[in-house]
Amino acid sequence: MFKKFIRKSRIKSPWLLHYDCSSCNGCDIEVLACLTPVYDIERFGIINVGNPFHADILLVTGTVNLRNRKVLVNLFDQMPNPKVVVAIGSCALSGGIFRETYNVLGGVDKVIPVDVYVPGCPAKPEAIIDGVVMGLDKFMDEKAEEKSHAGRGDSRQS
Repeated sequence: MFKKFIRKSRIKSPWLLHYDCSSCNGCDIEVLACLTPVYDIERFGIINVGNPFHADILLVTGTVNLRNRKVLVNLFDQMPNPKVVVAIGSCALSGGIFRETYNVLGGVDKVIPVDVYVPGCPAKPEAIIDGVVMGLDKFMDEKAEEKSHAGRGDSRQS
């Protein structure tokens, strides 16, 4: 009964954590635009938090490089299961225009598993909101805790 209550609470009021993996800040501005009254992502009960222990959804923008890989993995590991990872923008999906540089590992999915991909350079706020809402479908699954990202396997680079 308590688990059912928690699952329903995650659907109705998910908390998200935004992490920027060294981007040009175009996608970051669009993520923050989602919080403004024009787009008002809070109408879905979504709140932006700064603590991974309280977050249900991880929004990642920018390219993953050698310096921020450990931080991203730590944030991911600190989030409770089930969790949703949303990669936002071309840089988070594939490395973007920086993918050929020496220190870029590629997209977010090279380090942690990604549930929803939001393309664009920068991604539009409407697309970001759609991506977050698509990620909420994972919480509707009764067996979401069993299917969570507990075993990352070889998708994580060390």
